[in-house]
Amino acid sequence: MENLIGLLVLAPLLGAGILLCGGRTLDRAGHWLGTLLAAASFALGAVLFADMLGRDADDRALDVTVFQWVPVGGFRADVGFHLDQLSMTFVLLITGVGTLIHLYSVGYMEHDERRRRFFGYLNLFLAAMLLLVVADNYLLLYVGWEGVGLASYLLIGFWQHKPSAATAAKKAFLVNRVGDVGLSIAIMLMFTTFGTFAFDPVLGDADRAGEGKLTAIGLMLLLAACGKSAQVPLQSWLGDAMEGPTPVSALIHAATMVTAGVYLITRSGAIFEGAPDAQLAVVTVGAVTLLFGAIVGCAKDDIKKALAGSTMSQIGYMVLAAGLGPIGYVFAIMHLVTHGFFKAGLFLGAGSVMHGMNDEVDMRRYGGLRRYMPVTFVTFGLGYLAIIGFPGLSGFFSKDKIIEAAFAKGGTEGWILGGTALLGAAITAYYMTRVMIMTFFGEKRWAPAPSPDAPSAEPAAGTRGDGTHGAGELPHPHESPKSMTIPMILLAVGSVFAGGLFTLNDTFLKWLEPVTGHEEGDSPVSALTVTGATMAVLVVGVALAWFQYGRKPVPVTPPRGSLLTRAARRDLLQDDFNHIVLVRGGEQLTRGLEAIDRTVVDGAVNGTAVTVGGLSGRMRRLQNGYARSYAVSMFGGAAVLIAATLLMRAV
Repeated sequence: MENLIGLLVLAPLLGAGILLCGGRTLDRAGHWLGTLLAAASFALGAVLFADMLGRDADDRALDVTVFQWVPVGGFRADVGFHLDQLSMTFVLLITGVGTLIHLYSVGYMEHDERRRRFFGYLNLFLAAMLLLVVADNYLLLYVGWEGVGLASYLLIGFWQHKPSAATAAKKAFLVNRVGDVGLSIAIMLMFTTFGTFAFDPVLGDADRAGEGKLTAIGLMLLLAACGKSAQVPLQSWLGDAMEGPTPVSALIHAATMVTAGVYLITRSGAIFEGAPDAQLAVVTVGAVTLLFGAIVGCAKDDIKKALAGSTMSQIGYMVLAAGLGPIGYVFAIMHLVTHGFFKAGLFLGAGSVMHGMNDEVDMRRYGGLRRYMPVTFVTFGLGYLAIIGFPGLSGFFSKDKIIEAAFAKGGTEGWILGGTALLGAAITAYYMTRVMIMTFFGEKRWAPAPSPDAPSAEPAAGTRGDGTHGAGELPHPHESPKSMTIPMILLAVGSVFAGGLFTLNDTFLKWLEPVTGHEEGDSPVSALTVTGATMAVLVVGVALAWFQYGRKPVPVTPPRGSLLTRAARRDLLQDDFNHIVLVRGGEQLTRGLEAIDRTVVDGAVNGTAVTVGGLSGRMRRLQNGYARSYAVSMFGGAAVLIAATLLMRAV
């Protein structure tokens, strides 16, 4: 069974190699090859999962060393895999949701002339993400981490002829590089502290290291997680990343890539448990981000960017739970899995809406689509109910558990975190109800198809023909083909049932507890009280959104709004802050360094040259080539020597 772990990664990696290097002969069937290899990886994961279920809870981990990667003196780095309950959960999520998104992309990218390359990039992403979660050491994890960043850059900028897509890809790449520096520093600190990168010795001996070292490592790991999981202060790339094809948004920015930071924190739990300050930083980042993303989502009229704000917020819930330690690890991963179902379904639903609306992304130009796209309406609606925590659906179980865990932290900190999580639930209900009403209810507000040069238009993609559907013509909404609706239906099923299955007899808790551990905490409020409060804020959020958008027509042109609304439309000024502090600050720093270089460094160098040049010019006058001058010099020198000799004798 251990040998199958390597095949998990090899299957999509092989697909990426064939599709990217095979040439145009694969254009007609390459997309099916990519989908087949993604499905093969899922099948291998299912076999390993079945084998793992047949073992005792404490004997389910599988380890295999493929080869020695870097053996140099006392330094050793292996290519080795570790598969336990935590990594298996990610394997099934990545390959399962990834396969469905591959299938969806067959129809969505049908008429794109570079579809083969797109599927090659998708396979490359799956391979890198799988390597990240099955690596048995931090250095190999770093390889997968960088591979995910590369694949994300390629997919976000897939339509690079579109300036906004090219810019978004560069932005995502650069922001993630900041986080990657944190991970590289953390790995270096691990080696200097523990003498190894392997999980078992690093995490097993974490309690022997000093708190200061663990804090430094933990903060660097948190910086890495902030970059990959779009958490404050490295969250600015996520909204712009929606410029990529919609399946990319579903795969990378909803179900898998942005969850890598949650995996990193949970896997490194022993480090954070030994560094309370770093752990406090984790819960603070999660709490701030869950509100930040929710507020941004309230003001977005672009359906994909509204969902991107939602992703940022939901990942914030997971990071908050992971920062709670053994109280919240299990629930962070539970919400991660349920979020993978309903958020991937929501993004694919958004792509289906765009497919039928001439690539329009502005929800103010939708309205009444439930009559024209019934399957999309039902599947998107189930994802909506799941994310807001409607009773019985997956989000109800996983998000409620995080809120309970936040209160269970105890003391003032518990009340603050629990209150923040409840407020986030209210805002989630508001902005997701807003998305639902503006898209599927009310009167139609359709507008003519945008020009292919329009900033908001996605270029040629799948069944959308040439990407224009006749610029200047009104859209004709219709249901998407089965290759798109079947994955949406399957994800909707997961959105409905996953949470209930996980909480039945504490199934998920018992599954992960041998790896992550679990503590009940000391909550000042009962679980029933938390559920009642969550339902109350949900009703308030839904009612407020219905009052604002359901009872009266939605204006096609957005009103000016309050100062907070205008700031939220600009992502709470995150790009403005980055531009002023980082871009302009960097420019000023560069100018200052250039002035120092010009006046001090160049001044010293040029001054030395001038001094030497002046001295040489004057000395040159002594070497004029005239014999009489040399004779006079010799006579003068002799006279000086004689005078000096006589003077010394007289003394």
